[in-house]
Amino acid sequence: MTVRDTGCGIPGGAVERIFDPFFTTKRPGKGTGLGLSISYGIIKEHKGEITVESSPGKGTSFHVVLPALNGVGRGEGGKGLKGRAGCGILGNGYL
Repeated sequence: MTVRDTGCGIPGGAVERIFDPFFTTKRPGKGTGLGLSISYGIIKEHKGEITVESSPGKGTSFHVVLPALNGVGRGEGGKGLKGRAGCGILGNGYL
């Protein structure tokens, strides 16, 4: 899964620290710096990976990869469960 924005990007040098607890680029009182650290911990706990790409002035992308579990989400006939409006997370209409 990729989450992307077209904002101002992450300042140079900060990308290496954004998953550190209490690290924030926001002004004092505007953020705790825990959101990405907690997300990183949850993803790692589930044996996944999270990476970030950022271009100052162009935006940031977070890429999350989680392992699939055998047999989970299987419907009748071995097909995955149908996503809303026929669009699945994997892009083929099935989850």
